[in-house]
Amino acid sequence: MRYELMRAGQTREAIEKNWPVILPLGVLEYHGEHLPLGVDTLVVEKALERLEGEIDFVLMPTFYYGASSYAVAPPDNGCGTVNIETEILTKFGLSLFRDLLRTGFRNVKAFIWHQSENFAAGMPTDLSFKLAARQAIFEYLEKERGEGWWGSEKMQGYYSEHDAGSDPFNWVQIHALLDAEGFKKNPLDHAGKVETSLMLATLPETVKMDKLDPTLWYCRTAKDASAEFGEKYMALILDHLREVLKK
Repeated sequence: MRYELMRAGQTREAIEKNWPVILPLGVLEYHGEHLPLGVDTLVVEKALERLEGEIDFVLMPTFYYGASSYAVAPPDNGCGTVNIETEILTKFGLSLFRDLLRTGFRNVKAFIWHQSENFAAGMPTDLSFKLAARQAIFEYLEKERGEGWWGSEKMQGYYSEHDAGSDPFNWVQIHALLDAEGFKKNPLDHAGKVETSLMLATLPETVKMDKLDPTLWYCRTAKDASAEFGEKYMALILDHLREVLKK
């Protein structure tokens, strides 16, 4: 269910049933001459769209304006990369998560593809939103329960309740589209075979193979891309999403 199309009664139903509220996260970044700028975000968006109707969840409007960095290419000469500072991302995330918690949601999940091969260590966009999530939860708990809430006698069962799955710090979580083991077996690339194949499988009209620039080392494997390979990779992503969303 799309958040922007929901009525208040529907949000209340989603809260009551503890549906996941999902934020697709991504960036706008140069992906060679043959792929669109939004690849990293479109992969997240299209994967989640495939699960609509299969799993009950609330889909937030997609956030495209992450910290892409200029590591691949700056915006000059029409390359089009958009890099938003992490401080701004954290403030945005804090404001968003704050209001989602106040609304009553307790199962908020953001998913990211960009630079997620380094998700365990963290990269600028996911780290910004992880920090925002923690700040929003701490702020909410302190406001609702007062300073010293964790140290009060009422919290003596915190660790046993934590083990039972009622940890409030799980109210907002940031996830990669694949887990570490998935990436180990199926390495990510940038505008190469993997990402080009995913676009061929989901948005083929955005791919222009005749524009492929072989002088860019990171694009060279794109010549081996296919929609069939993209579908196989997407299946791995969907299996991981199902596992995360059903927890």
